Amino acid sequence: MKIASIKTHKLLGGTVDGGWPEGHVPEDDLHTIVEVITDDGLSGVGSVFTSSALVDAGIKFLRPVWDGASAIEPERLTEEMRQSSFWQGRGGTIEHVISGLDIALWDLFGKVCGQPVSRLLGGIYRDRIKPYGSILFDEPDVLAQRLKDTVGRGFKAIKLGWRPFGRRDHKFDELLVQTARETVGDDITLLVDAGGSEQMWPHEYKWALRTAQMLAAYDIGWFEEPLRPDDIEGYIKLSEHAPLPIAGCEVLTRRQAFMPWIERHAVDIIQPDATKCGGLSEARRIAWMAYDHHVRFVSHGWNTAIGLAADLHLAAALPNAHYVEYLTPAAYIEELISEPFSLDDEGMLTIPETPGLGIELNRDALQRFAG
Repeated sequence: MKIASIKTHKLLGGTVDGGWPEGHVPEDDLHTIVEVITDDGLSGVGSVFTSSALVDAGIKFLRPVWDGASAIEPERLTEEMRQSSFWQGRGGTIEHVISGLDIALWDLFGKVCGQPVSRLLGGIYRDRIKPYGSILFDEPDVLAQRLKDTVGRGFKAIKLGWRPFGRRDHKFDELLVQTARETVGDDITLLVDAGGSEQMWPHEYKWALRTAQMLAAYDIGWFEEPLRPDDIEGYIKLSEHAPLPIAGCEVLTRRQAFMPWIERHAVDIIQPDATKCGGLSEARRIAWMAYDHHVRFVSHGWNTAIGLAADLHLAAALPNAHYVEYLTPAAYIEELISEPFSLDDEGMLTIPETPGLGIELNRDALQRFAG
């Protein structure tokens, strides 16, 4: 079974505000769906955290490797793409594109084998997992309502991120966290993401340590991206001294980039994003490396229903997975597949057991989001 073609699907009109103060460029073209089609007519789907123009360029660039290649060898093929693109890739956009293709190839492989991707990744440690509803901070009154809505959708864990947290002063940050805790009570897990990968992030170690101490007083589960994403020395020091777990590394690509962060215990929780770090193949390698170094693993998942499905299968196949990120509300999650995900009474997501990723694209929605 050979790869005959690769189709891309642009997503416009439903992009969630990512918290960037000046928006993205382009603002409404952050995620692209890729579809790998075989000479037998079978197909698999993946999601890429990169704009459609860059994905199209990356697929064209990688064509000499994938065109006519075996469609049922995801790890070997994506590693060949990675190795063959070192001089013009070695991370960044090319690795993002490889990520989506890898997810699509695993979906296809599962369909051919008649097995869920989680079993093909090595075995099923769990058949459900708790998602955390991922939302943005806002002014206290807006934030309180947003939290009530998120709890109303069934989430038992919520992550609050980005603006205006960390952008004014310490008192306002504490007001936001106090508002959140008082709104949801003690039974809901709260997580905080400072968004240190924002352009020109101004804060350093001492701000992060002081803020971590404040967050711990409100029983916050972890503190994510409190420093610039390349400040490994700051993260090492913060992880050692902060009174709550430190999380990060969502911007990294390729397993080699994650190695020093894991080996030096720069974070307590490592957060690769399968739609840009290298796909399921690479995320699995990173997760097992983390397990062997006693670092927790939680996928970063600010993406689509296809990305969430990939994260669910990865979480099923790993002993050290704790949550999956669930962007909410989000049209690309709730409308992009024919049977949307739903939380059970305990706020858990069931991991699909049908072949491949266990999802089917909603073609009407794809057409609507094509722009």
